Amino acid sequence: MTDEQLEYKSVKLRRSLLKSIKHAGAGHTGGSLSCIDILNVLYNRILNVSPETFFSPDRDRYIQSKGHSVEALFVVLADRGFFPESELETLCCYQSHFIGHPTRKVPGVEQNTGGLGHGLPISVGTALAAKLDKKEYRTFTLLGDGELAEGSNWEAAMAAAHYGLDNLTAIIDCNSLQIAGRTREVMNSEPLGAKWSAFGWSVSRIDGHDYGQLTEALSGPLKRGKPSMVIADTIKGKGVDFMEGVGKWHHGVPNDEEYGRAMAAFDTQLAKREGVLS
Repeated sequence: MTDEQLEYKSVKLRRSLLKSIKHAGAGHTGGSLSCIDILNVLYNRILNVSPETFFSPDRDRYIQSKGHSVEALFVVLADRGFFPESELETLCCYQSHFIGHPTRKVPGVEQNTGGLGHGLPISVGTALAAKLDKKEYRTFTLLGDGELAEGSNWEAAMAAAHYGLDNLTAIIDCNSLQIAGRTREVMNSEPLGAKWSAFGWSVSRIDGHDYGQLTEALSGPLKRGKPSMVIADTIKGKGVDFMEGVGKWHHGVPNDEEYGRAMAAFDTQLAKREGVLS
């Protein structure tokens, strides 16, 4: 899939995401929009997993530690055929498996997550199991930058380096905002690169909306013998002009006027890209 095709798909995914959140009347809109490009590249260029191979012991594993941004994961899994896209209409409905955090009752979801600071420790265990079983599969996990205030992440960071888990890649969706404000003001975690390097990881800092940079950083271990940390600088609310970089959209549903503006903008973007791709 070319960069142009990925760009087109990201617009479609963001449109589907916002439609799902509007219909549900709930959702973590900003952080879901910021990580769409990361998930798009993972599921369409990197991960060795599909609906047909999801139960194979040799599949790659993806664990979404920032589970509150589950809407992004749901729309990508639907796009990849893990379940019909129509099931997204049941988000947050009574007795639906499509709730506000990942659950293994949804096809394609590896682990229940949402308690922040859990995803990386689980991923360390998954990657260590692959080493012990002499399996070649890789493990990926996505964290939020605000999530790094949880101490369990740093225990897991030490363990991953200690065991030389070069089959583990962690990605930080570094959009600089969390529910209580700017991450640097709530609990400053910078300098991130220096910290992860000090914990024994190989680190790359990239533009989290650049498909080429994402592909290069995620295609293999950054360095043999070390776990990989990809710090992806992103924009919260990416793709919706009035949401970009605005903290109130951490969790929020657009009103009818805002929703109409956003969907019209998405439709315009799709039409332009269809002209390029045709």
